[in-house]
Amino acid sequence: MIFLDAWIMLLAYYAGLILGVFAFVHALTQRADAYTAAERLTKPAWLGITGGGAFALLLFSLNGPGAMFWLAGLVAVLVYLVDVRPRLIEVQRGPRW
Repeated sequence: MIFLDAWIMLLAYYAGLILGVFAFVHALTQRADAYTAAERLTKPAWLGITGGGAFALLLFSLNGPGAMFWLAGLVAVLVYLVDVRPRLIEVQRGPRW
C-alpha cells in the first residue's frame, strides 16, 4: 500500500514536470524582442533555462539522490513563471487603461 507521503511526492513530481513543460513551451512561443523590451535575459537564454529546468524535472526525482537538481530545476521554472512571464505578457499586451 502506498502511503500519503508517497502520493504527495508523486503529485509534486508530476506537477513540477507539467509546470516545466508549460514554461518551456511558453518561452518558445514568445517573440524574441519582447524579452529585451521586458528588460529580461534574451530568448535563447530563457529557452536554455526553462529547457534545462524541465529536463532536470524529468530526469531526477524529488525523493531520490538527485533531489537537489530537481529542486534547482523547479526554482528555474518558477522564476520564469512568476517573474518573466507576467512581464512578457504586459509588454506584448501594451498599456492597460
